[in-house]
Amino acid sequence: MRDLGAGFGYLLKGQRWMARHRRSYGFGLLPGLITLVLYAAALIVLALWGEDAVGWATPFADDWPSPWLGLFRGLLTAVLFALVLLLAVVTFTAVTLLIGQPFYESLSEQVDRDVSADGTAPESGLPLWRDLWISGRDSLRILVRAALWGVLLFGLGFLPFVGQTAVPVIGFLVTGFFLTEELAAVALQRRGVGLRARLKLLRSRKLLVWGFGTPLGLAFLVPFVAVFLMPGAVAGATLLARDLLGEETEDTAVAESVESRKTL
Repeated sequence: MRDLGAGFGYLLKGQRWMARHRRSYGFGLLPGLITLVLYAAALIVLALWGEDAVGWATPFADDWPSPWLGLFRGLLTAVLFALVLLLAVVTFTAVTLLIGQPFYESLSEQVDRDVSADGTAPESGLPLWRDLWISGRDSLRILVRAALWGVLLFGLGFLPFVGQTAVPVIGFLVTGFFLTEELAAVALQRRGVGLRARLKLLRSRKLLVWGFGTPLGLAFLVPFVAVFLMPGAVAGATLLARDLLGEETEDTAVAESVESRKTL
């Protein structure tokens, strides 16, 4: 359970770090604002025509008597909207990171330099177009995984009791995991850690990942919150990535020094 609290702690530390570096914060809002407008338009379209889409997809129910037809299609429309909202939360980070790749890369490096004992930050050494290609490719792979989970949870949502209790909890845990992967990828990709290695690394510390990503995923459900938390989330994920790799920070170096003096 200690990792669960540590993960949440990194989320808060990232926001505090961003609050101390306000000059960079304004630029960090732009990618999120652009993505928010795109996603809001898509959700509005779904809200307006989602019921028509469900009706088109379920012609077998056209002759059902009232109120069963309305209840059935209303439930499917609600589940469809919830599924799309879940995918929006998961993919919002990926799209925002892709749009704001140059800034977030620079932000992550600033965090590394600020907290590293020697004041340096790992660099990928790759040209920008190559970093963008790798980021886009890996994000697409994560999106496919998230979509598969979404379809599975969509199906399980029809199970009595389980669909209304366990499935939402699992959904938020899945969302938290993939959110953390996307955010930590900014720092881990600079260190040459590929997608498979990243997933293996995150699975080895699931409580840490859930402690960071699940509260963030819940916060992202609140309109506009994701835009304002994104810069700090990238900063916090950089700190989390350092923990996953066992890299020393100024805080841990000071703590170890104090502990060694106590021992002496």
